[in-house]
Amino acid sequence: MRDISWITYVMLILASYRLTHLIVFDKITEFIRKPFMKKVKVETNHGIETKEVPKGMFGYLLKCYWCAGVWSAIFLGGGYLLFPRVTFVIILIFSIAGGQSIIETFVGVNIKKVDYYADLEKKK
Repeated sequence: MRDISWITYVMLILASYRLTHLIVFDKITEFIRKPFMKKVKVETNHGIETKEVPKGMFGYLLKCYWCAGVWSAIFLGGGYLLFPRVTFVIILIFSIAGGQSIIETFVGVNIKKVDYYADLEKKK
């Protein structure tokens, strides 16, 4: 079995995170998920809402963060073990994007906190 350095392992984690997010949440891959989803009306405390739910097992795999995460880890980890030179480029790109999205989320949340506290100060 191939030894994986700690930095490569971190890159694999970040790349798997980003690929999973791309599959499950991003608008750009909605066309892949759409044929496997259906819209249903659900009664909630706020009235009737329309939700998108999986039609079957494959739709569930595309919509479930945990499921897609396992498959993206298998794809990237297995790809790295079998074809390290080619897969490393993909891992590098996805890991940079994954790290960036984590930082962006952290910064975005904290900017909202700063705005929230600034508004509270203005009200005093």
